[in-house]
Amino acid sequence: MMRGHRAPENPALSELELLIDDLSHDGRGVAHVDGKAWFVTGALPGERVRARRTGKHRHYDEAETLQVLHPSPDRVTPACAHFGVCGGCSLQHLAPAAQIAAKQRTLLANLERIGHVSPQRVLEPLQGTPWGYRRRGRLSAKWVEKKGRMLVGFRETNGRFVAELSRCPVLDPVIGERIDALARLIETMAARREIPQVEFAVGDGIGALVVRHLVELDAADRAKLVEFAQSTGLQVFLQPGGIDSVQALHPLDARLAFALPGYGLRMEFRPLDFIQINSDINLRMIDHALDLLAPGPEDHVLDLFCGLGNFTLPLARRAAHVTGIEGEAGLVARARENARANAVANVEYHAANLFEDQRDAAWARARHDLIVLDPPRAGASEVLAYLPRKETRRVVYVSCHPASLARDAGLLVREHRFSLAAAGVMDMFPHTAHVESIAVFER
Repeated sequence: MMRGHRAPENPALSELELLIDDLSHDGRGVAHVDGKAWFVTGALPGERVRARRTGKHRHYDEAETLQVLHPSPDRVTPACAHFGVCGGCSLQHLAPAAQIAAKQRTLLANLERIGHVSPQRVLEPLQGTPWGYRRRGRLSAKWVEKKGRMLVGFRETNGRFVAELSRCPVLDPVIGERIDALARLIETMAARREIPQVEFAVGDGIGALVVRHLVELDAADRAKLVEFAQSTGLQVFLQPGGIDSVQALHPLDARLAFALPGYGLRMEFRPLDFIQINSDINLRMIDHALDLLAPGPEDHVLDLFCGLGNFTLPLARRAAHVTGIEGEAGLVARARENARANAVANVEYHAANLFEDQRDAAWARARHDLIVLDPPRAGASEVLAYLPRKETRRVVYVSCHPASLARDAGLLVREHRFSLAAAGVMDMFPHTAHVESIAVFER
């Protein structure tokens, strides 16, 4: 039976009252009717809501909230007028402190349920500003003939349409306050029907747009984009094909960078390179990771999935030697350039696919006193088949997916005889259900 309420008499009934008892991994409320889970958009734990079923499945049903009958004390008024339609955020109706508490519970539940491990210590969450934080992403673009308008924004919650945004308060204001202006610009272009997306990236003090176009832009369209760049101070890049086709339109010498002031570093990157989207949390995360890893001047450190060198170069300020491994050759090239530009000599980088067996590579057989892992959502189970080596005394694992971290934590504890000393979450993506976390393992 539904917890705290009777199940409807008519099983075909599409509207009913539900008591919400949990929050799902994607930010929906969870209720139970006769042992079956209902995932309810717009509902929060502890609430009683009137909801309409939107999807019926064998093991679960989906619904949307029509009316909140008994609100949660953690419910707040969303700051964005597009919330509920735009799919970019799912938790603006939940107070920030409650958001991070829910993410901490998700992490710990995954560690216990999937990895069968529990941290000896739960770390205090890292939190920053919940607004204007996002410095990288992709906006969809769509010319709508019936409206005679260009739409630029994130996909709607149903995923089928582009949300009609005027601004976005979670994006860096350099981009977030110019969405409507960008849409009106593309609206005037001859190629407006052939521009499906605009990616953005923000460095220190400057933003960049990468305009994907499926046809060659004529001189007039190019001139309009140049004028937009000049009037806004944004850098504009064109992308006629794959990632390798990206070229600067204006200025021709466009460059992006961000500083890591605590380490005297300046990190250059290209607009489609992976960087952590939250600059404030990234700075604090680096400090946090290095404090947990505690490298000494004699230590050799291995940084796996190193990207541009976000951890590698700060580590080099404290350790004897750091080796960075990354699967994307372009990021390896930029990491090497950053090491040279910052005069960091005690690092080396290698391009290697860490989802393939690399145990015979010279870098894998070398000495590693400490290891940092920062894998994508898939986790690092392949590399954990042969690393860490016996001399490795500590591992810090930065994760963007709690389920893969939990699985890999089980491997480190059971297969490699480490203990999970501590784990906690970092609010890299406020107002979304995305869980970024960090864990430290001791031999």
